[in-house]
Amino acid sequence: MEEILKTIIENLVDNKEAISIEKVEGDFKDIYKVKVDKDEMGKVIGRQGKIAQAIRTIVKSLGAKEKKRIDVEFVD
Repeated sequence: MEEILKTIIENLVDNKEAISIEKVEGDFKDIYKVKVDKDEMGKVIGRQGKIAQAIRTIVKSLGAKEKKRIDVEFVD
């Protein structure tokens, strides 16, 4: 799951080395905390958060296939 998320974000940003994805496992769901370069956060979030919401939708649907609840947070 982490590789898919990283692939999606790598195609959005220019500075691929600044991408950091941290997985936090909880009792009921896994949370992926995504950090990118401060200047490129707008590329990942998009206008009115549409790109971020699309990323969350893709990851949640892939998680549902594996019977897992997954959430994605974008952190500064």
